[in-house]
Amino acid sequence: MKLYRLLLCLLLFTAIAWGQHTTLPEGFTKTDRSKLNINQGWKFHLGDPDADFFKLDTDDSNWETVNVPHGLELTTMDLNGAQDDKYQETFMRKVGWYRKEIQVSENANNKVFLEFEGVHQVTDVWVNGKHIGQHCVGGYTPFHFDITDFVNRGEKNLVTVLADNRKRDDIPPDPGPMDYIKFAGLYRDVYLVETNPLHISFNWEAENAGQYITTPTVDPVNLNATINIKTTVRNENIQSKKTTVLSRVIDAKGLVVLKLKQTKTIPAGADVQFNLIGSIEDNLKLWSIDEPNLYRVHTQVLEDSKAVDQVEVKTGFRKIEMNNHDGIVLNGKPIKLIGTNLHQHYGFIGDAMPNSLHYKDILQLKKLGMNVIRTAHYPHDNSLLEACDELGMLVYEEAPTWMSIGNEAWFDNLEKAARTMVRNHRNHTSVFVWGAGINHRGYVPRAHNVIKQEDPFRYTASQSSRWTGWQTSGLTDIYGQMVYGPYYWSGDEPMLAMEGRRGPEAINEYMNSPMKLGLISWTAHAYYTFHPTDTPKDRSRGGFMTAFRYPRPEENLAWYPAELTDYPYLHINTDWKEGTKEVVVFSNSEKVELKVNGKTIATQHPSKADKYKYLEHAPFVFSIPQYEKGKLTANGLLDNKVVVSETKQTPESAYKIILEPDTEGRKFVADGSDILVVYAKVLDKNGTLLVDTDTAVEFAIKGDSEIIGDKEGIGSNPMPAQYGVAPVLIRAGNSPGEITITAKAKGLKAASATVATVKANFDVIAANAEPIYDFEKLRVDLGEDEQLVQFDWTPWNGKDNAASTKQFEEFGGFSATVQSNGDASSTRWLGEINVIGKYGFAHGEGVLGVSKEGLTLEFSGLKKGKYKLNTVHHAPRTNTDSMDPNQEKMATYKIYKIPYAKEIGVTIIDANGSSTLSNITVTEGETMQTTPFQPTEIYFESDGENKIQFSFKGTDEKAVWLNSFILSEWH
Repeated sequence: MKLYRLLLCLLLFTAIAWGQHTTLPEGFTKTDRSKLNINQGWKFHLGDPDADFFKLDTDDSNWETVNVPHGLELTTMDLNGAQDDKYQETFMRKVGWYRKEIQVSENANNKVFLEFEGVHQVTDVWVNGKHIGQHCVGGYTPFHFDITDFVNRGEKNLVTVLADNRKRDDIPPDPGPMDYIKFAGLYRDVYLVETNPLHISFNWEAENAGQYITTPTVDPVNLNATINIKTTVRNENIQSKKTTVLSRVIDAKGLVVLKLKQTKTIPAGADVQFNLIGSIEDNLKLWSIDEPNLYRVHTQVLEDSKAVDQVEVKTGFRKIEMNNHDGIVLNGKPIKLIGTNLHQHYGFIGDAMPNSLHYKDILQLKKLGMNVIRTAHYPHDNSLLEACDELGMLVYEEAPTWMSIGNEAWFDNLEKAARTMVRNHRNHTSVFVWGAGINHRGYVPRAHNVIKQEDPFRYTASQSSRWTGWQTSGLTDIYGQMVYGPYYWSGDEPMLAMEGRRGPEAINEYMNSPMKLGLISWTAHAYYTFHPTDTPKDRSRGGFMTAFRYPRPEENLAWYPAELTDYPYLHINTDWKEGTKEVVVFSNSEKVELKVNGKTIATQHPSKADKYKYLEHAPFVFSIPQYEKGKLTANGLLDNKVVVSETKQTPESAYKIILEPDTEGRKFVADGSDILVVYAKVLDKNGTLLVDTDTAVEFAIKGDSEIIGDKEGIGSNPMPAQYGVAPVLIRAGNSPGEITITAKAKGLKAASATVATVKANFDVIAANAEPIYDFEKLRVDLGEDEQLVQFDWTPWNGKDNAASTKQFEEFGGFSATVQSNGDASSTRWLGEINVIGKYGFAHGEGVLGVSKEGLTLEFSGLKKGKYKLNTVHHAPRTNTDSMDPNQEKMATYKIYKIPYAKEIGVTIIDANGSSTLSNITVTEGETMQTTPFQPTEIYFESDGENKIQFSFKGTDEKAVWLNSFILSEWH
C-alpha cells in the first residue's frame, strides 16, 4: 500500500512539475505578477574581484556562457588537489562575475525585482552599470533586490552579479572549521519578478511579510481542521487603496473547499497584514508520511474587484505531537523517526544541483522507507523542501553552522539566516523541527528565541554533541544528540539522535523505547570535505551512497525497505563467490529459504541476535558449510508460500556494459541546466554485476547535451567503476529531442541508451498553474418553522398540507418548489427533533411526501450550466430527554411514525431529457454519531429556460423523506 501511494505521488508530481502550459488553466486568473526563470545564458568570468566589469562598455564577448545552477569551478574527486584543512582557506575562495541582459515589460507602472534563491556568499548586483545593493548574510538563504528605478521599460537591461566566496569571519559557517566544503557561485535559481504596485511582499522581508499559513487545529479523529492565512500586502502607489484579499483553499481535484475574504484600506507606502481564518469539515485529507495529501492556497489581491496580484502555496493538514509515552505522534499515530542527514553535494558539480537532482535525492530515500531527513548543516534548496512535501518526508532544518562560535557580527548574521530560513520554509508541511543551536555545540538561546518568535508552532532541537555543553534539550523542545558511541541522556525527556551510525544494528538501539524518538543517520551520500583521509584521491566522505547516489553495499542500505516498507521485499546482501562462509538476506518475509543450484540448503527465521532484538525484520543470517559455484536463490516465505525471490550467481569475467539512465519519477528538461545521471554497470555474461571491478568506462553522447567535466579534464570521462558502476552526468541542452549515450571499455561489449528531453517552460507561474474550480454552492436545511437550522446553512421552512416555494439569490437567482407528488396536501414538515450526528441539525428535520407517488423537488429559472445535487433522505427519530426544554412538544410529534420508504429512486428531468437513479438508501434513527448519513449524488444540466425536476419515489410506494440538499456548479 505504501508503495502504491508513493507511485501515485510520483505520477502527480511528474504531471504537475513539468506541465508545459502555454495558457493559464481554467479558473486561474492572469494578474500583473509575472515570474520568469532567468537561469539561462549568463556570461561568466572567474576572478578579478576589484575589476569594474559592471560597466556597460565591458567586453564580455570572450567570456564563457553558462547556465544556473553554476559553481565557480567544477571539482575533481580530490577537490582539484587542494591541500586545505577544515578551515578551507583557499579552495573555492574566489569570485565570479556574471552578466546577462534581461527584457523588462513595457508596463511603466509595474514593480521589478531580481530574486535569488542562493549565492555564495557575498553578492553585489548592478543594473545598467548602477549598483543596486549587496547581500552579505551568507550563501544558503534567499534574497531579492528592487530594481524598479534602474531598468529601461520595454528594453533589454544589463544585470551584473559579483558572487564573492572569499572567506568572511562574520558570515557563518565561516570562519570554520567545517566538516564540509563551502562551494561557490550562482548556484540556485534566479528569477525576474514583476508586480503591480499593490502586491504581496516577499516572505523574508520582515517578521510580518509575505504569506504565513498555519493550521491552529487539526483533528485526526473527526477529520476537520482550522487554517489561518496571514498575507501582507504592500501599497507602493502614491494614494491609499481599498484592497481585498481573497484566499481559496483548493483540493487535489482543483475544487475550492474554502474561500476567505477580507477588505482593508492600505495607506500609500504602507504594508498591511490581512488575517483570514476558516475551517474545513468535509472530506479533509490529512498529510502524512504514507499519504502526503496537499492543498493549494491561492491568494489574490483585488483592487476595485480586479485581481492585480496572486501567489499560490501548497500546504497540508497534519498534527504532530510529542510525549513520553508514545514519542512522536503524527495524526494520532506513534511513529519512529528513521532517516538520514544529507548535504547538497554532488560529484563534480558540488552544490550546483538542478531541482531534479534534489527531488531524486528525496525520492531515493523515500523508496527505502525512510520518513525523516536533516538538512546538514544549512538551509537547503526550495525544491528539496517541495519534494519532501510531495513525497511525505519529515524535515529537520537548521541555519548554517558547524562548530564555530563567532563574534557579535557573526551572531547577527546567524540570526538573520535563521529568520530567513524560517520565513522562507515555514509554509512547508514537511518541516517539523528547526535546529536552534550551533551544530555540535548545543542550543543557543538567541537562535531558539528568534526561531520561536518567527514560528511558535514548530519544535526546536538542541544540536547537541556528547562531548560539549549541557546534555539536555535546554531551552529547546527536543534533546537532539549526536550518537556515535557512549553519550549522556537522563532518560527523563525524549531524545532524538540527530546524527548517528547506519544500518540495522544502529536502528535497533532506538526501537526499544518511545522516549528514543528515532535515528537520523550520518549521512545519506558521500560529501566533499577536507577531513583527514586515507584516500586523498577521493575527498568525498562517508554516506550510505557515493557522491553519485549509488548505494554502497557494505552500508546495509538494502535492509531498510525490509524494516520500513510493507510490500514483499527481499535482497541478498552477499556476493556468491569462492570463500563465502555466510550469506545475509534482508527481507520482511516470515521465513527465507536459501537454495544453491536449485537445492535447498536452509530455511530460517530472522536472526535472534541481541543486536537485532528490537527490530521487526532482523536480517536473515545463513552459515554456508560448503561453497558451491553457481546460482544462489533466496525465497521469501509467507504462510510457507513464496511471495518474493532473488537470485545471484557466481561472478565470472567481465563481459559487457549496460546503461541505466536514472529517469524514474522525473523528466529531463531541455533548459540548459538539467542533469541526468546515467549508470554504466560492468557485468559478466550471466548478467552478474562485478562489484570488485574498477574498470574505466568511456562515455560519448549524441544530441543536444554535454558530459559534465568532459572538456575540463576532471576525471569524469573516462570514469572508473566503483562497486562495478561508473556514473556519468549528462547536462541537457536547450533543444528538446533525443539524446543517445554510449559507453565502452576495453575488452567489453559496449552499450547505448536513448533518453528524450522535453521543452522547458521558463514562465514559472504558467508552468506550475493548475485549474481552480471555484463552484458556487448552496446548502439548504429543510424543516418546519421551529427547526434547528444547521450553522452556515440556508433554512427552508414550510407548512403542512401544501407545496412550498422558496426564492434563492445564488446562481443568479432561482426558485425551488417541494411537494408531495400527486396531491400537495399530502406534504408534511417536521421541526426540531434532535438527531445526533454530523450535520444533525440539517438532516434531523425535513419534509415528508406522504403520497405513494413520493416527493418532487423542482428548480425554476436556474441559469444554464452543469450542476451537482446532493440530497439526504433520513427518517428521524426523537432523541429528546429530560434536559431538553422542548421535551413535551416533541412528545406530540406523530410524523416520524408514518411508514416510510427505506429505499427510493429518483427520476431526473433536465436539459438532457429523462434519466433515473435507483437504490438510494434511506437512513433511520436518532443517533447517527457512528453511522453517517448517506447523501446521494445527482448530476444534471440546466438549459437556463426549462424547469429541472427530481421526483423521488419509494420502491414500496411508502412516504419519502427529504431533509436537506446541497446544490453546486459542476464541471
